[in-house]
Amino acid sequence: MALGLKAFGVLLVAATLLPFVPSNSGFIRTFDFPRLQIAALIVPVILGLLLVARDAPGLMLAVGLVAALAYQVACIYPFTRLSSPQAVAAEAGACRSDAGVSIMIANVLESNRAYAPILDLIAAQDPDLLLLVETDAAWAQALEPLRARYPHVLAQPQGNTYGLMFYSKLPLTDPQVRFLLEDDVPSVRAGVTLRSGETFTFFGVHPRPPHPGQSSAARDAELVLVAREVKAEGRPAVVAGDLNDVAWSKTNDLFQRISGLLDPRIGRGLYPTFNAKWPLLRWPLDHIFFSADFLLGRIERLPHIQSDHFPILISLCRSDRAPDLQEAPEATVDDHADAREALEAAP
Repeated sequence: MALGLKAFGVLLVAATLLPFVPSNSGFIRTFDFPRLQIAALIVPVILGLLLVARDAPGLMLAVGLVAALAYQVACIYPFTRLSSPQAVAAEAGACRSDAGVSIMIANVLESNRAYAPILDLIAAQDPDLLLLVETDAAWAQALEPLRARYPHVLAQPQGNTYGLMFYSKLPLTDPQVRFLLEDDVPSVRAGVTLRSGETFTFFGVHPRPPHPGQSSAARDAELVLVAREVKAEGRPAVVAGDLNDVAWSKTNDLFQRISGLLDPRIGRGLYPTFNAKWPLLRWPLDHIFFSADFLLGRIERLPHIQSDHFPILISLCRSDRAPDLQEAPEATVDDHADAREALEAAP
């Protein structure tokens, strides 16, 4: 038993250290994801070592595991209620009703043919903007009834799990389906006009995930491209989608600092969206970031829709006071260097 505990402890330390390796390997980058699960496994291993392996190697390993646990907790801590929120919540009466917008995103799972759950959920939540990813031709057909309520639609159904559909009740300016890096991985961009007449730019993304045996370079570079575009334009913006990246990853941190966008999860909770079918293996992959021009109304993980992802709903409001109430992330010289490296590594 002691030998087994030691071997498992070594694996947990290795799993903690692997993300420090400067590599785009999907195998290595995958260890960014299960930090909560690794932390949960470390605790009983430490206790077990203290009970049954109190020799020098066992105690040294226990110390290493304590350090690994501290690091994993430090990564997750900002996304708990113990931390200060990055995005400020709108107080009652702080926002005009015509300056608000509700946004819902969902990865529907291309192979999922249960269309009713998501259609019923959309009807119940009635968001102003709706981004659905992993939509193929069959999904596009099933979603046709939405056009009655959403007059503005960007549709790019595909059969490779990267199709997407963007629906808006609000007027759109220069709506585009774009292929930023790969000719089979689309994204959307559109100017959105609020009922108040104020505008912002919406970016919908679903980059390719880092799988074992597959590089994360394309995902990382696409996020950098969008972040740079947001920053260069300097306009109010929202970036949403299944980023195939966890909230606490270095890539996510870099995206925030380059773009200057806020993460509503910080100080509020993990809101894990994947995997909806595996309760013990869940992490936050679906995101909605927004500029400091907005205050947060609410963020909510929505019920299961028979997909492997939970949908996310957020409500925001434009406010002249918002930029004075919250601090946008800022990039350092090193961040810009990392961004250049990410683009140079892109396929």
